[in-house]
Amino acid sequence: MKTGVGLYTALVLCLLMGTVFLQRPRPKKPPKPPKPTKRPSFKPAPPPKEPEPQEPTDFPPPILGPPSMFPDCPRECFCPPSFPNALYCDNRNLRTVPLIPSRVHYLYLQNNYISEVTAEPFNNATELRWVNMANNRIKKVDKKVFEKVPGLLFLYMERNQLKEVPDDLPAGLEQLRLSHNQISKIPSGAFGKMEHLALLDLHHNKLSDSDMGKNTFKDLKTLVQLNLAHNILKKMPANIPNGIAQLFLDRNNIDNIPKDYFQGFSNLAFVRLNYNQLSDKGVPKAVFNVSTLLDLHLAHNQLTSVPLFNPQLEQLHLNHNSIESINGTQLCPFSLSSESLTDEALMPRLRYLRLDGNHLSPPVPLDVIMCFRHLKSIVI
Repeated sequence: MKTGVGLYTALVLCLLMGTVFLQRPRPKKPPKPPKPTKRPSFKPAPPPKEPEPQEPTDFPPPILGPPSMFPDCPRECFCPPSFPNALYCDNRNLRTVPLIPSRVHYLYLQNNYISEVTAEPFNNATELRWVNMANNRIKKVDKKVFEKVPGLLFLYMERNQLKEVPDDLPAGLEQLRLSHNQISKIPSGAFGKMEHLALLDLHHNKLSDSDMGKNTFKDLKTLVQLNLAHNILKKMPANIPNGIAQLFLDRNNIDNIPKDYFQGFSNLAFVRLNYNQLSDKGVPKAVFNVSTLLDLHLAHNQLTSVPLFNPQLEQLHLNHNSIESINGTQLCPFSLSSESLTDEALMPRLRYLRLDGNHLSPPVPLDVIMCFRHLKSIVI
């Protein structure tokens, strides 16, 4: 009996062990390693570029002015209590022109980010006399702006992005400054009604001979100074008012002056033609023999001889040309033995003569000293 029980127990144990053995997972064969592949060459991506500023949202925020005692003072401007006719909106990071109070005579808007000038801010600004919009980004001026300010006398718009002279400028303007723009067009009749304009500054633009008609400046009866330096002119501008006193034409491409160009000028005192293409061929012998001329600049040209000039001339700049000799006997308006050279009133008035940068060497010829006895300085 005990033997049977022992056999039965042994049989049960064997069956249990077999079941456990059958349930154990068989070990899988290890997978074959993948075939080696060439590693792709890796180039680091370039660093992302800084995004360009999106105008005007990425400009510095507008700067608000201090609290004002004037209820009509724009928040972004300063209205000085001691100067109620002035409105200071300069250096405020402005994108647009604020509403101008009717009491304002002097408006300062320079050094901002204004790109367009519209008429609405000027609706009540009928008393404006002086406007400074220099150093902005102005590309466009609404034609109706100047209808609102008929009494404007001074307009400063230099260092902007204008491509042409604005239309319908106030007829009473006395000064117009448009230098350092991109002006390549002057509309016909742009200055036709401006009889009071004394100063017209157009230097550092892109004006060529074809951009200025024959009568562009003809009606500027009271013009004193015309500045056309730093443009691309090849000819002397036509029909300059004969009452002009200062004519600046530096850094153009002018190579010829008409023989009678300065005839009839009654007040011409300063002429600047530095950095042009003038040679002896393009400068008629006596073209600068103008009795009112005091200061003549002909530096950085291609002259090989000293042009004749009037005894009244006081300053002559001829530096950096190709002059090889200077003859006082030829230049002197009188004979060196003339009694005129002993008369103080008749003696040539030349005080300053600059000749450096030519093919000359000291000493200064004696006949030059004998003739021009008022000379205080000569650079050779």
